[in-house]
Amino acid sequence: MNADRRKRLEKAQELLDEARGIIEECRDEEQEYYDNMPEGFQQGEKGQQAEAAASQLDECVSNIDSAIDNINNASE
Repeated sequence: MNADRRKRLEKAQELLDEARGIIEECRDEEQEYYDNMPEGFQQGEKGQQAEAAASQLDECVSNIDSAIDNINNASE
């Protein structure tokens, strides 16, 4: 791989790292929101939505980590 493509992939990785940080922050806030709900609300619609959102955001983080790994493997 040439230097120009490596440099562009490094930039993509930086952007993915930034996105991961934002998503992790939102995931943590959503999880905290859920955890601080009274138990009765956790079982309700809003609680289930908050729990599902935190789980989906966690999956996003995992997918970004996989993408970064793939970029690293491709640029070796």
